[in-house]
Amino acid sequence: MSEAELETAMDAGMAAVPDDADLLCLGEMGIANTTSAAAVAHALFGGDAADWTGPGTGVEGPVLRHKAEVVAAAAARHADAAGDPLEVLRRLGGCELAAIAGAVISAREKRIPVLLDGYVCTAAAAPLLVARPDALNHCQIAHVSAEPGHRRLVDRLGRVALVDLGMRLGEASGAVLAVPLLAAAAACHAGMATFAEAGVSDRPDEP
Repeated sequence: MSEAELETAMDAGMAAVPDDADLLCLGEMGIANTTSAAAVAHALFGGDAADWTGPGTGVEGPVLRHKAEVVAAAAARHADAAGDPLEVLRRLGGCELAAIAGAVISAREKRIPVLLDGYVCTAAAAPLLVARPDALNHCQIAHVSAEPGHRRLVDRLGRVALVDLGMRLGEASGAVLAVPLLAAAAACHAGMATFAEAGVSDRPDEP
């Protein structure tokens, strides 16, 4: 993408976030964007390109090896951008990844919690965390994809996914499944009585 295209895509993502949302579930739909996700992750965190590259829609054998070679070649070609995470996103991501990143930024500005769905969404948000360590404090990883690079990326971001069901689909399906867990956690936190409120005057000794 050009700088103007990156800005336009991120602006579109930011504009798509409603001001009154209680929760933002981010997903994606596309073909070949696990290649972009792998390239972004590889450029940001290094290692072997094959470790970040998975079957996506089902490629295997020579095609999967070629996919890893493409990821490695892309990261090598743009190695000079390695120190600038948004430049990595511009050069190796796509418009949908940039729009997702914009939506994450907008949600933070509006104090809206975010559920990130799968490998592509996590890779889109990763440059923000690399640029600023607290950038994703309002985000949770909804589910860890069966795509092997996603589990590695979740670990590198220091997160734990809420759901691990071996799913490959993105499209916010995992994020939607994680909503009841988030709602239950919020209800528990908001409704839990303190010792004083519960009339507990003295905590029992630990066994």
